[in-house]
Amino acid sequence: MKKAIFAFVAAALTTASAFAYPEKPVTLVVPFPPGGSTDAIARILAQELPKKIGGTWIVDNKAGATGTIGAAHVKRQPADGYTLFVSSLGPFVIAPHLIKNVQYDALKDLDPITVVVQAPNVLVVPANSPNKSVGDLLGAMKKTPAKLSFASSGNGSSDHLSAELLWQQTNTQGLHVPYKGGGPAINDLLGSQVDAAFVNINSIIQHIKAGKVRALGVASEKRNPLLPDVPTLAEQGVKGAEVQSWQAVAAPKGIPNDVKTKLHGAIAAAVNDPAVKDKLLAQGFEIVANTPEQFARFQAAEYARWKSLIESRKISAD
Repeated sequence: MKKAIFAFVAAALTTASAFAYPEKPVTLVVPFPPGGSTDAIARILAQELPKKIGGTWIVDNKAGATGTIGAAHVKRQPADGYTLFVSSLGPFVIAPHLIKNVQYDALKDLDPITVVVQAPNVLVVPANSPNKSVGDLLGAMKKTPAKLSFASSGNGSSDHLSAELLWQQTNTQGLHVPYKGGGPAINDLLGSQVDAAFVNINSIIQHIKAGKVRALGVASEKRNPLLPDVPTLAEQGVKGAEVQSWQAVAAPKGIPNDVKTKLHGAIAAAVNDPAVKDKLLAQGFEIVANTPEQFARFQAAEYARWKSLIESRKISAD
């Protein structure tokens, strides 16, 4: 009888805690500097979540080591829902394979809540490039292997891995030119200092629309609404090279299920609010807002996919 009463009281307290959540400020840890796509998503959430479940939401940028410093910090925080991790795919599924002795286990130390948005990478070339299609670019690489330069925002970035995947799937080879961030890489692409690059659509769409670069293919299963005339890589004969960059929310392992459920529902409601959704779609983001269970399965699949590519291509963070 006492056990039953204790269980009832514990359940009631848990339900009450979720109902009251958040009772104090919630910190959204972003493992990158301000100004990027992940930071933008976190700030949208910090602005919109008070409208859905109340409370104060604070963005805290803890940059360094390809996002792994921020991830390790979140791992060490109490699993009470008051510290959350908002990150792109790197710390979740890529960095653990590139950096030795990372201070967290991406699959075990974080509780997945939801993938908020995703956006495809786009293969682009300078406006004056002689390559008018993916076929042209592949032909040029076959004529002069390891000569055509592909810019990226850094070793092990999703744009770098997109290029490696293209080369692997087409038995070609370009010359990887890593930069310290996406901005410098795009600048040199605009100036025709490099031959090509994979760039996330929300970072390059304005330059495509302005005619400053030419989009050859979209690395997604379907054509993107912002670039309806640009065929996918698969449409041009390159299979298995789809790459979506994504931003997700996770928590320290052990967050109460009722708090997790409340968080997921609020985040999904926030990004599906028509005013917010329209702005995100206009920037090239696709709303995902999947369940914690779906996110966990997706993360495991992505983790295995990038581990295989990084090992087979002998890619390092150096």
